[in-house]
Amino acid sequence: MDFKIRGTTLPILDVQLGPGESMYTQAGGMAWKSPNISMQTNTKGGLIKGLNRLLSGESLFMTTYTCDSTQGIISFCTDFPGKILSFDLSEGQSIIAQKGAFLVAESSVNMKTEIVKKLGAGFFGGEGFFLQRISGPGKAFLEIAGEITEYDLEEGQTLQVDPGYIGAFEPTVKYEIQKVPGIKNMLLSGEGFFLATLHGPGKVYLQSMPMQKLANVINYYLPQRK
Repeated sequence: MDFKIRGTTLPILDVQLGPGESMYTQAGGMAWKSPNISMQTNTKGGLIKGLNRLLSGESLFMTTYTCDSTQGIISFCTDFPGKILSFDLSEGQSIIAQKGAFLVAESSVNMKTEIVKKLGAGFFGGEGFFLQRISGPGKAFLEIAGEITEYDLEEGQTLQVDPGYIGAFEPTVKYEIQKVPGIKNMLLSGEGFFLATLHGPGKVYLQSMPMQKLANVINYYLPQRK
């Protein structure tokens, strides 16, 4: 399997598949393909796994695309302005991502819901109780809103982040929620009541355009119903 990510604001992922190679994405995730790539849609793993995916922002049904002969091409586009991240995951290696970040992966890759165990993180973490854990082996691709900033946190190093700006992080990073100190800061800063604290070691991927904030800005300019 070969791939290329091209474009700027609305990037495109072009994948070249060899005979028998396959990838899967949520229903409606494919943009275009060559005729020799067949498609099969199902719950991928059964109804329980499909319902589990719904909690992490993906669809109940997933579609698998398989190259039936020679070489085939298939392309995937992002749903919003941003970037596409690629990961070549080894056996047992994982990445944890925000809800709805999964774009497409090889069929050998497993995607399941990651439950935030701390009550505070679940209610106030911007993304609710449920994140996505994507595990190898195989290649996986995430779509992240806006530009990407990467930090490679060392052991004992921490970073405080508005929860909506967290795109993905390695499982070695500890994620917890803390209250913004001071009543004035909570009420007047516009940053909300809580900050996420990320504890190293591990890599963190931050996004510059949380979708909820973009939606709020757009909503401000939309005609309001009376």
